Amino acid sequence: MNFNFNEEHNRKNTNSTKWDSVDRVFGCTDVLPLWVADMDFACAPGIIEAITKRAQHPIYGYGHIPEEFFESAMNWASKRYNTSIQREWLTNIPGVVPALNLAIDAFTKPGDEIIIQPPVYFPFFSTIKNNGRTIVENSLIEEDGYYYMDLEDLENKITSKTKMIILCSPANPVGRVWTKEELLGLFEICKKNKIVVIADEIHADLVYEKGSHIPFYSLSEDAANMSITFMSPSKTFNIAGLFSSLAVIPNQDLFTEFSHAIARSSLENLNIFGIEAVIAAYNEGEKWLDELLIYLKGNAEFIHNYLKTNIPEVKMRVTEATYLGWLDFRGLGLRGDQLNEFMINDAKLGLNEGRGFGINGDGFMRLNYACTRKTLEEAMKRLEKAVKARKK
Repeated sequence: MNFNFNEEHNRKNTNSTKWDSVDRVFGCTDVLPLWVADMDFACAPGIIEAITKRAQHPIYGYGHIPEEFFESAMNWASKRYNTSIQREWLTNIPGVVPALNLAIDAFTKPGDEIIIQPPVYFPFFSTIKNNGRTIVENSLIEEDGYYYMDLEDLENKITSKTKMIILCSPANPVGRVWTKEELLGLFEICKKNKIVVIADEIHADLVYEKGSHIPFYSLSEDAANMSITFMSPSKTFNIAGLFSSLAVIPNQDLFTEFSHAIARSSLENLNIFGIEAVIAAYNEGEKWLDELLIYLKGNAEFIHNYLKTNIPEVKMRVTEATYLGWLDFRGLGLRGDQLNEFMINDAKLGLNEGRGFGINGDGFMRLNYACTRKTLEEAMKRLEKAVKARKK
């Protein structure tokens, strides 16, 4: 490998949410943090160089977003997904979670129903609730740790008040890359019922089978016209703190409404370093990403095999995408607060509690394995020791 993903970087005292919020989040300082979704790896060299170059200019005023920002994203979509994005479809947004709020504001009214598919990224719940809309849960079906869409249930849940579905593609936390058949099934139901599809595709680049991710807008012209897709290099290239993303909106009526929502919220501007980082990531980061994906898949396989060999009561499938493992602790007979306390107090591990992703996440934990293999080895040893002590 040309890039050293085994290199340790001390992130403490860098105002890192992941490392410097441990006491506040977990109530102690001795847990190993494997929770919030950013990576412990250095960014791609091209990104560091671009930010360093910009930082050397001593004025950090408001940023102008050049056409190269959008062109880099268009070229990236062509290279990685074999899809064509037109320039007039694109607008900039500071991040996917703010963009979810904007979409809810633009395309629904208080009291309207919005569908989500838990277990799913927890801000989906809060953005809907905080905007005075009604959450409708179309829960995924789980079979031996593998998750499927329940399209029959989806169709049965739709009412005259249902206006939107938020699709997590690839799925966080369960790591699924949705097949074309699954996406087309969802599309047909939403088209028939005139439901706007908001596709959160922030993990789209982090797929282990190259080319397996299918952007929702690429399914058909009709799918493009009834959807908004959020894309971003933030997770892919570990630049989430620079708050720079994009929205893909082929339907010009939807584009106009979304743009009005951006203006109402005064979210037109981007971080000046984020602009440089996005351009560098999309133009220069492909080789780094390809090597990263090999390392990440190796980490996922390490966890899966370690659990199978040493802690068979705990299970984790090797995910199809993301760097987020979905660990099943139900074989230990642990759920809810008891599981949370076991992980923090006994295993000394700071993971995301499964219940935060929906009620069907009870008994699960989300583990961020975008870290060095040495860190993962320590985490597995801690977990094994805690499980063995519990059995005595």
